[in-house]
Amino acid sequence: MSKTVIQHVLSRLHDIGITDILGVAGDYAFSIDDAVCADKSLRWVGCCNELNAAYAADGYARMHGMAALCTTYGVGELSAINGVAGSYAEFVPIFHLVGMPASGVQAAHRLVHHTLGNGEFDLFYKMADTVVCARAILTPENCITETERLIETALRERRPVYLGIPSDYADMPVVQATEMAPKIISDAANLEAAVKATVAVLTASKTACILPGVVISRFGLNDLVGKIVDASGLPFATMVMDKSVLDESHPGYIGMYDGRIMNDEVRSFVEGCDCVLCIGAMATDFNTGAFTARIDRSKSIHIAPDFVRIGAAIYDHLQMKDFLFALLKRIPKKSIAGPKAEGLGKPVGKPGDKITPEYLYPRWQEMLRPGDILMTETGSSSMGLAFAKMPKGAIFHNQALWGSIGWATPAAFGAALSSPDRRVVLVTGEGSHQLTAQEIGQFHRFGLKPIVFVLNNDGYLIERLLSKHPDYYYNDVAPWHYDKLPEALGCDGWFTARVTTCGELDKAIKEAESSGKGAYIEVVTDKYAAPLPMRKVHEAVASLYAAE
Repeated sequence: MSKTVIQHVLSRLHDIGITDILGVAGDYAFSIDDAVCADKSLRWVGCCNELNAAYAADGYARMHGMAALCTTYGVGELSAINGVAGSYAEFVPIFHLVGMPASGVQAAHRLVHHTLGNGEFDLFYKMADTVVCARAILTPENCITETERLIETALRERRPVYLGIPSDYADMPVVQATEMAPKIISDAANLEAAVKATVAVLTASKTACILPGVVISRFGLNDLVGKIVDASGLPFATMVMDKSVLDESHPGYIGMYDGRIMNDEVRSFVEGCDCVLCIGAMATDFNTGAFTARIDRSKSIHIAPDFVRIGAAIYDHLQMKDFLFALLKRIPKKSIAGPKAEGLGKPVGKPGDKITPEYLYPRWQEMLRPGDILMTETGSSSMGLAFAKMPKGAIFHNQALWGSIGWATPAAFGAALSSPDRRVVLVTGEGSHQLTAQEIGQFHRFGLKPIVFVLNNDGYLIERLLSKHPDYYYNDVAPWHYDKLPEALGCDGWFTARVTTCGELDKAIKEAESSGKGAYIEVVTDKYAAPLPMRKVHEAVASLYAAE
């Protein structure tokens, strides 16, 4: 017998490597939920709410290459749309399965729950259009063709897609497709011209460097770009969003480039090069040190997912993978030395001292191990740890472009779920944590053992340093007893601690690492104890306000 619509969709997702479906159950999605649970090759991962599920799917996909998210129509999908938008912004492929009301209900324009009460059923489908790279409402007749189109588009563009499935269609047998959409390939003439021009520029350059971006990681091209680094002999730096896309233990790594905010030596070297090869890097505000980066466009080569820009010339209809493979075969060998990546140095502080940034961030750097997955929330933790030097194989994740508060906790759960054999270290602020703390219980539920640090600096420190009135009480948060949360959320046997001194922090880290269990440590600092990069940003913003 033919597979049903939902069986076909799930089998194709399984074929490309998806075995976990994250989400929240709902009545319009029961046909999807039931099919997942009935399929022994798949696992349903229920999250505490749809937004958290979307964040978790994002973290999962960053490690696994893709993820699947399932929500019910209307209230469910709209709760998730913020997380899906973040995945779109940061090139994270998510297959969003949305269970819709039955086709007959839609055709009759019935006034049913989870609608606006106006008989219109395509409104939320239209809302999703700008945060997905492709979408479809599946029927038995279009299921095969549309599923293939959505899979191909998601994997090519590395962004979310939307699969709406009416509840009655989900259980109907598929109708065989008669034709399939053609795959997109690079324009051969443009590819040759772009490679030839790139080689010519690099050959003529006395100094050059590479800025690898997060896009290479999303497209699974880290190893290929690493081979280009080795073949070229060029040093490389990374920006905040792109941290650890290439191994920071590599001898060619020179450190973080953050415009004029930090690392003057790295800035001078990068901006002084005859050619800067930007591979999948994005010139966002955080990446460019609040737009203080000054890379001469005429001396840069920008390699994007579907085009290459060399100076003012643009070569389009190119696939990044095709271009990089061709470039690897012809890239000239250079011998260029750049600055040495230093990291954060040694912790500064005595055991009885209050915890300061000068102790905290170097101590976190010191505890990192090869192969760790470090998840940081946008704010104090990400800015302080962005300049830590990661050990071999360790990966740094932060939502530096979308920057949705609360992302890190569920994203860390998703990352841990996808990579249970690796240690996950989560560092988040207490303000962000309050939005999504429920997902801590999911770690224990699935047998995962992260080390979680909640940085308690009495409010939204990043907001305080960005606002004109840092002490206004909209930057305050409710004073929780954070170290009690794991027990309340069912994390039996976890190591928990609340630390206020350098000595207590050091002891807690050692106990967490040796416990063999999940660990949760609340780190208390003064209200304005900010790492140096945050203070630099504060100074820049203060100058801006003064100019106004």
